[in-house]
Amino acid sequence: MFDKLRQFLKSAVTGEGDGLRFAEDDHRLAAAALLVHIVSVDGVVDDAERATLKDVLAQHYKLTPEMTAELIAEATERDNEAVDLYGFTSVLKRNLEIEERLKVLEMMWQLVYADGSVHEFEDNTVWRVAELLGISSRDRLALRRKVAGEDEAS
Repeated sequence: MFDKLRQFLKSAVTGEGDGLRFAEDDHRLAAAALLVHIVSVDGVVDDAERATLKDVLAQHYKLTPEMTAELIAEATERDNEAVDLYGFTSVLKRNLEIEERLKVLEMMWQLVYADGSVHEFEDNTVWRVAELLGISSRDRLALRRKVAGEDEAS
Protein backbone atom coordinates (compact mmCIF):
# COMPACT_ATOMS: atom_id res chain seq x y z
CA MET A 1 0.00 0.00 0.00
CA PHE A 2 2.80 2.40 0.85
CA ASP A 3 4.50 1.62 -2.46
CA LYS A 4 1.38 2.62 -4.38
CA LEU A 5 1.09 5.84 -2.36
CA ARG A 6 4.76 6.61 -2.99
CA GLN A 7 4.31 5.98 -6.75
CA PHE A 8 1.24 8.21 -6.81
CA LEU A 9 3.05 11.03 -5.01
CA LYS A 10 6.09 10.69 -7.26
CA SER A 11 3.84 10.84 -10.29
CA ALA A 12 1.95 13.86 -8.96
CA VAL A 13 5.11 15.77 -8.04
CA THR A 14 7.52 14.87 -10.84
CA GLY A 15 5.22 13.78 -13.61
CA GLU A 16 6.97 10.42 -13.67
CA GLY A 17 5.30 7.13 -12.99
CA ASP A 18 4.54 3.71 -14.32
CA GLY A 19 1.55 4.90 -16.32
CA LEU A 20 3.18 7.94 -17.89
CA ARG A 21 1.61 8.67 -21.24
CA PHE A 22 2.31 11.53 -23.58
CA ALA A 23 -0.81 13.54 -24.40
CA GLU A 24 -2.11 13.67 -27.97
CA ASP A 25 -1.23 17.38 -28.20
CA ASP A 26 2.19 17.05 -26.52
CA HIS A 27 4.70 18.64 -28.88
CA ARG A 28 7.29 16.05 -27.84
CA LEU A 29 5.05 13.26 -29.14
CA ALA A 30 4.43 15.10 -32.41
CA ALA A 31 8.16 15.74 -32.90
CA ALA A 32 9.05 12.16 -32.00
CA ALA A 33 6.47 10.84 -34.49
CA LEU A 34 8.11 12.90 -37.23
CA LEU A 35 11.51 11.56 -36.21
CA VAL A 36 10.24 7.98 -36.19
CA HIS A 37 8.75 8.61 -39.63
CA ILE A 38 11.98 10.01 -41.08
CA VAL A 39 13.99 7.06 -39.74
CA SER A 40 11.76 4.54 -41.47
CA VAL A 41 10.78 6.39 -44.65
CA ASP A 42 13.59 4.81 -46.70
CA GLY A 43 12.42 1.32 -45.71
CA VAL A 44 15.51 0.47 -43.63
CA VAL A 45 16.05 1.24 -39.95
CA ASP A 46 19.55 0.37 -38.81
CA ASP A 47 21.22 0.39 -35.39
CA ALA A 48 22.86 3.78 -35.98
CA GLU A 49 19.48 5.36 -36.72
CA ARG A 50 17.88 3.74 -33.65
CA ALA A 51 20.71 4.96 -31.42
CA THR A 52 20.59 8.46 -32.88
CA LEU A 53 16.82 8.60 -32.41
CA LYS A 54 17.17 7.71 -28.73
CA ASP A 55 20.05 10.13 -28.19
CA VAL A 56 18.43 13.05 -29.99
CA LEU A 57 15.15 12.73 -28.09
CA ALA A 58 16.76 12.11 -24.70
CA GLN A 59 19.15 15.05 -25.04
CA HIS A 60 16.74 17.55 -26.56
CA TYR A 61 13.85 16.85 -24.20
CA LYS A 62 16.00 15.82 -21.20
CA LEU A 63 14.27 12.45 -20.83
CA THR A 64 15.24 9.41 -18.83
CA PRO A 65 15.93 6.21 -20.80
CA GLU A 66 12.52 4.87 -19.73
CA MET A 67 10.70 8.02 -20.81
CA THR A 68 12.61 8.02 -24.10
CA ALA A 69 11.62 4.41 -24.80
CA GLU A 70 7.98 5.19 -23.99
CA LEU A 71 8.02 8.28 -26.19
CA ILE A 72 9.46 6.30 -29.10
CA ALA A 73 6.89 3.51 -28.62
CA GLU A 74 3.99 5.98 -28.58
CA ALA A 75 5.43 7.95 -31.49
CA THR A 76 5.80 4.76 -33.52
CA GLU A 77 2.18 3.89 -32.80
CA ARG A 78 1.02 7.38 -33.83
CA ASP A 79 3.13 7.31 -36.98
CA ASN A 80 1.69 3.92 -37.96
CA GLU A 81 -1.85 5.29 -37.50
CA ALA A 82 -1.25 8.57 -39.33
CA VAL A 83 -2.41 9.15 -42.87
CA ASP A 84 -0.23 12.24 -43.33
CA LEU A 85 2.24 14.51 -41.53
CA TYR A 86 -0.13 17.43 -41.03
CA GLY A 87 -1.46 16.16 -37.70
CA PHE A 88 2.04 16.23 -36.23
CA THR A 89 3.17 19.48 -37.81
CA SER A 90 0.00 21.31 -36.80
CA VAL A 91 0.65 20.45 -33.14
CA LEU A 92 4.20 21.76 -33.47
CA LYS A 93 3.18 24.92 -35.30
CA ARG A 94 0.52 25.72 -32.68
CA ASN A 95 2.73 25.06 -29.66
CA LEU A 96 6.27 26.02 -30.66
CA GLU A 97 8.00 29.23 -31.61
CA ILE A 98 10.02 29.22 -34.85
CA GLU A 99 13.32 28.60 -33.02
CA GLU A 100 12.01 25.37 -31.52
CA ARG A 101 10.50 24.29 -34.85
CA LEU A 102 13.93 24.82 -36.39
CA LYS A 103 15.36 22.50 -33.72
CA VAL A 104 12.84 19.81 -34.72
CA LEU A 105 13.97 20.13 -38.33
CA GLU A 106 17.61 19.95 -37.22
CA MET A 107 16.84 16.73 -35.33
CA MET A 108 15.26 15.34 -38.51
CA TRP A 109 18.44 16.11 -40.46
CA GLN A 110 20.50 14.41 -37.74
CA LEU A 111 18.45 11.27 -38.28
CA VAL A 112 18.68 11.53 -42.06
CA TYR A 113 22.47 11.60 -41.82
CA ALA A 114 22.68 8.93 -39.08
CA ASP A 115 23.13 6.09 -41.59
CA GLY A 116 25.63 8.01 -43.71
CA SER A 117 23.42 8.59 -46.74
CA VAL A 118 20.49 10.75 -47.75
CA HIS A 119 17.67 8.89 -49.47
CA GLU A 120 15.41 10.90 -51.77
CA PHE A 121 12.37 9.98 -49.62
CA GLU A 122 14.12 11.40 -46.55
CA ASP A 123 15.03 14.62 -48.35
CA ASN A 124 11.49 14.99 -49.66
CA THR A 125 9.97 14.35 -46.23
CA VAL A 126 12.15 16.99 -44.58
CA TRP A 127 11.17 19.45 -47.32
CA ARG A 128 7.44 18.74 -46.76
CA VAL A 129 7.74 19.03 -42.98
CA ALA A 130 9.65 22.31 -43.31
CA GLU A 131 6.90 23.70 -45.52
CA LEU A 132 4.20 22.62 -43.06
CA LEU A 133 6.14 24.15 -40.15
CA GLY A 134 6.55 27.48 -41.94
CA ILE A 135 10.33 27.10 -42.28
CA SER A 136 11.94 28.73 -45.30
CA SER A 137 13.94 26.81 -47.89
CA ARG A 138 16.97 28.90 -46.92
CA ASP A 139 16.71 27.83 -43.27
CA ARG A 140 16.02 24.19 -44.22
CA LEU A 141 19.12 24.05 -46.39
CA ALA A 142 21.25 25.89 -43.81
CA LEU A 143 20.27 23.29 -41.21
CA ARG A 144 21.12 20.52 -43.66
CA ARG A 145 24.58 22.00 -44.26
CA LYS A 146 25.09 22.45 -40.53
CA VAL A 147 24.23 18.82 -39.72
CA ALA A 148 26.23 17.52 -42.69
CA GLY A 149 29.25 19.49 -41.50
CA GLU A 150 29.49 21.52 -44.67
CA ASP A 151 31.02 24.98 -44.58
CA GLU A 152 28.29 27.62 -44.84
CA ALA A 153 30.79 30.27 -45.89
CA SER A 154 31.31 28.70 -49.31
